[in-house]
Parts: sequence; structure tokens; C-alpha cells
Amino acid sequence: MNIDGIIDKYYSDNSELRHILLTHSRSVAEMSLDVAQRHKELAVDREFLYEAAMLHDIGVFLTDAPGICCYGTEPYIRHGLLGGELLRSEGLPRHARVAERHTGTGLTVETIMRQSLPLPPCDFSPETIEEQIVCYADKFFSKSHLERVRTPEQVLRSLEKYGEEGLVRMRHWMELFK
Repeated sequence: MNIDGIIDKYYSDNSELRHILLTHSRSVAEMSLDVAQRHKELAVDREFLYEAAMLHDIGVFLTDAPGICCYGTEPYIRHGLLGGELLRSEGLPRHARVAERHTGTGLTVETIMRQSLPLPPCDFSPETIEEQIVCYADKFFSKSHLERVRTPEQVLRSLEKYGEEGLVRMRHWMELFK
């Protein structure tokens, strides 16, 4: 698969956002591959994992997040859903699922309804091991501070405001993927 071609298709006219996307995605991909390397017992599809990590934020350009050079019209929380739509249109349904399921530690129907999030009432929880690893690794890297790697403590603190469910899931992953 030509990941660069897909990224070029959507990010050819905004070099700063392209830089942010690629830097962030490479960091997520490196951590994801490191997890796979250390845990061969998980039988991870490494090629798919890399591709999915590089494409997980493909929909961010459609959102309104000026702090990271995104000047779209959609709320930022929809970037995974929008990315999933783009990836499906590219014939990449497995990659689309990773994009859709990486927000927070995954979003349940209950969370979407309780918080009145601008998303369809669907379960966007990571299911496959690759979906889980990309979601996990993504929490350590911010698009607004590309030079930083969050500590596990910082990751947990950043998730506190979203409720106990996400903290439980992240703690499980921290134990599983250490």
C-alpha cells in the first residue's frame, strides 16, 4: 500500500499540518511497533499496524483545530469518524476501524449519549489487538507538542476528565503492553 500517496492526496496543500500529522503518526507508529516487537505472543500484523498508525489521524484536516493548523468545519472529536470515512473510500476498511476507534481509549454508545458528543450512537471501542495498540500509543503523543512524550502518569491524568472507564482500559493496556 502507498501510505504516502494517501497522505499526499489529503495533505498536499498544508505543509505545516502535514508536518504535524507525519511527526505525530511516526511517533505513534514507532511506539506501536515497539509494543509488537516486545510482545510476539500477541501475534500482531506488523505491516498493518504500521500502516494503521500512520493513517489513524488522516481525517484531522476536516476539523476546526487552529492550534494544530486544522481549518475545517467539523468538531475535532469527529476526526476519527471522518478519517474512517476517508479510509473506507480508499478501500481500507480495517484501517478505517483503527481511525474510528482511537479517540480517547475508545468511545462507547453510553459515553457518546451521556456526553452528548457529536457522533453517531455507535460503539467505537478498540477491539482487535492492532486497534488497541494504536489507541494506546496515540495517548503518549500530542499533535500540539510534537517534541514531548507523555509519561504514563501524564497519560492517566489526561484521561481522568473522561471518566473511570477510560482509565481502567488504559491501566489494562499499560500492564499488557509494558
